[in-house]
Amino acid sequence: MITRRFAVLLLLGLPLPALLPAPWPAAGAVLGLAVLLALLDLLFAGPLDGLELRRDGDRTVWLGNSATATLTVTNTSDRHVRLSLRDSWVPSAGAGPLHHAFALEPGTSHEVTTTLVPTRQGDRPAVRVTLRSMGPFGFAYRQRRKSWNEKVTPPWTLRVLPRFPSRRILPEKLARIRVLDGTVVTRGRGHGTEFDVLREYVIGDDVRSIDWRASARHHDVVVRTWRPERDRRVYCVLDTGRTSAVRVGDAPRLDASIDAALLLSVLAARADDKVDLIALDGSVRARVEGGGHRVQLPRLIDAMASLEPALVETDFSLLARELLRRDRKRALVVVFTALDTAPMIEGLLPVLPRLAARHKVIVAGVRDPAVARLAALPSKPSAADVHTAAAAERVLFERDRVRDVLDRSGATVVDADADTFAGKVADVYLLLKATGRL
Repeated sequence: MITRRFAVLLLLGLPLPALLPAPWPAAGAVLGLAVLLALLDLLFAGPLDGLELRRDGDRTVWLGNSATATLTVTNTSDRHVRLSLRDSWVPSAGAGPLHHAFALEPGTSHEVTTTLVPTRQGDRPAVRVTLRSMGPFGFAYRQRRKSWNEKVTPPWTLRVLPRFPSRRILPEKLARIRVLDGTVVTRGRGHGTEFDVLREYVIGDDVRSIDWRASARHHDVVVRTWRPERDRRVYCVLDTGRTSAVRVGDAPRLDASIDAALLLSVLAARADDKVDLIALDGSVRARVEGGGHRVQLPRLIDAMASLEPALVETDFSLLARELLRRDRKRALVVVFTALDTAPMIEGLLPVLPRLAARHKVIVAGVRDPAVARLAALPSKPSAADVHTAAAAERVLFERDRVRDVLDRSGATVVDADADTFAGKVADVYLLLKATGRL
């Protein structure tokens, strides 16, 4: 194949015979020289069959961070090769630089490093490596794009983990878990329903905790202490239907739900509770259950990384069948969804009484601050401003009605802005643990 240099020279040489006198031989000489050099380039360009490619680098990265992928090119032939390489990734991988030029002596290797700054979570694969063996004069090159690359290009996929901004408040929430466990010395051990130890009565203890039989044996007043329940099951239910695609701020609502689910999962695992994940819309998109604490969180994070909103209605009857069929023990079910009227009436509300009768249910929804801003009238409103504010007020009123109906159906409702949403969900979980209501 010819290069741009040859094409430019050809375009400049074609009009010369019409501009110069007939005996002038320069035009033919220029074109002939260009063709000769191009043929020599094709003849002396190094072979591509003797090149071997190998990839290495990061396999996972959190969204918002950067990763690197290294491509090693080895020349196994006995000829010198001048290479022009393009390492192509999907656009959302944020790969760069894409083009590289270098020379390889026989038996040597060269490493090409690509920096990846992904813009979306999920799997971001490498697409193709295109290699061009350049000739010594730069007028032509050898290239095998399809069959050669399909056979030799090493596959590589970068798993982009979901954004986890609530990580900044994780130490404070973990400290509260330690207080509940009694590993931090405090005035009280917290409330719970699982017996912990017996100890001597001190002023301020609840007299209802006195164990009279143990007190008679020890000839002293002894009280029972309790700790929060352990080994409870927590279900994180992510709604990936069309309402999860609505942008709240600069990200889809699903991102805020995933962030809150990650924080809750870390806290529940630290409190020795078992965490399961169910993501669904028209069908179940992801399910993670079982496993020890060491492998449980990585599996949850990996499953959440591949979730994306689907433009379909969510079928919550699938959730009811999943939970009521296989687990008869009381559990905490946290449903991350939108508190919109129509999806609630047709989706979650019909199955909520059955779920609340067996499990403790939390319904958590992210509030869109843009609606509150639209409901506020400017100092000098126009007719359009009044209509917009009235529509926003109606949306807020319907949201309050949905919240009241959920409360009456036995669910605990968390309704907060995106920046405080994960913390509010975690606080409700910690309160339930402290009061022994799981």
